[in-house]
Amino acid sequence: MSRLTQLFASKEREFFDLFEEAASNSVRAAELLVAILEEWPDNATAMREVVVCEQEGDRITHDIIHKLNQTFVTPFDREDIIALASALDDIVDFIEEIADFLGLYRIEAPMEQAERMASVLRDAARQIAEAMPRLRSLKDIHHYTVEVNRLENEGDRIYREAVASLFERGIDPMMVIRWKDIFERQEEAIDATERAVNTLEGIIIKNR
Repeated sequence: MSRLTQLFASKEREFFDLFEEAASNSVRAAELLVAILEEWPDNATAMREVVVCEQEGDRITHDIIHKLNQTFVTPFDREDIIALASALDDIVDFIEEIADFLGLYRIEAPMEQAERMASVLRDAARQIAEAMPRLRSLKDIHHYTVEVNRLENEGDRIYREAVASLFERGIDPMMVIRWKDIFERQEEAIDATERAVNTLEGIIIKNR
């Protein structure tokens, strides 16, 4: 292998490493959110660790963009690299926002639908993390895409149920607004997992 070929191969590995790191970071953040809701309000450590995950996600995204700007030949299209990095970063950003809202809004106890949506989000993030290593060899990930899409549909169903329940129980209007904000961020986080896996599958199909 020539030195030039070795250089290109090294650059490709760096991108793959960073994407796998970003996917693992999103799983960690999603697992922390599940723990926060299950143990609310007694898990201050997990709340702090979510912030660390968000900062780590920003760092990884910055590293990807930095390497993209320094690399003449990339393993796949630049716009696809940016789209995948952005979707993975969005997952963690939304999770951090959800955790922040729980504290800012002084939520006394989590609604059952919020816990279910958090579990859906965690499961979707895990599917992406399992699929991500297949990017290196452009192996088919259709099974993972189907499962994340199914989970996204489940998240949408729970979201609609959750919002409807807010207006059925005669809850204080301010509490309705606060919980609607939280549910919307959870839905957006789940949507970001679907966007990430669809982008990932698109890259694989395009580059085979």
